[in-house]
Amino acid sequence: MSELEGVIKYHLDHQHGEFAADIDISELNAWRSLFYRLRLIGQIAEKYAGLGFGNISRRLARGGGQEFLISGTQTGHLPVLKKQHYALIESASPEHNAIKSQGLSQPSSEALTHASVYRQHPAISAVIHVHCPELWLQTNRLNLAFTAADVPYGTPEMANAVAELFASGRLKKTGLFSMLGHADGIVAFGATLPEASCLLIEELAKAVAIEQNRP
Repeated sequence: MSELEGVIKYHLDHQHGEFAADIDISELNAWRSLFYRLRLIGQIAEKYAGLGFGNISRRLARGGGQEFLISGTQTGHLPVLKKQHYALIESASPEHNAIKSQGLSQPSSEALTHASVYRQHPAISAVIHVHCPELWLQTNRLNLAFTAADVPYGTPEMANAVAELFASGRLKKTGLFSMLGHADGIVAFGATLPEASCLLIEELAKAVAIEQNRP
């Protein structure tokens, strides 16, 4: 848990340049802006060595296409992102620890984890990774699924751990899990951005209620 946020660990084949003009970022950007205001995505001087944290993505086509749009690496300091701050993932291979992408920004360090979530079910169209100490610290009391403390973020090991969580059935009821090897790391997913986002807010409210009811 001492690793810095934002360090890309996969092999990246990135084509620098604008992606298609008809790709709409408006909904994705609105939710990202909300999570920035809630300090679940962002950059805080006294946390995580002052580096940016959190990222958000959506699948381009419903029904299982590989391509997805994701916020770029180290954009956490920006209150509102523009198209140039996103990357388009064209393909991802956790088996080979490799990602192919395009855009004016390189993809987030968690892109491999997002890709692994999308691989698990074609209906999943949105993935949100935040840093939320309230939820992370209440993982056990909320009975959240989790990846083990010795599984590092942004790696094939994390991608495999995500696949194992899905296979275990622990994510059938709640599309959210903690990353115990990544300080404060939480991942939520759903069929739509509102579904994943509202689930995240709902679970955060439960965590806050636990904190407030401590004896």
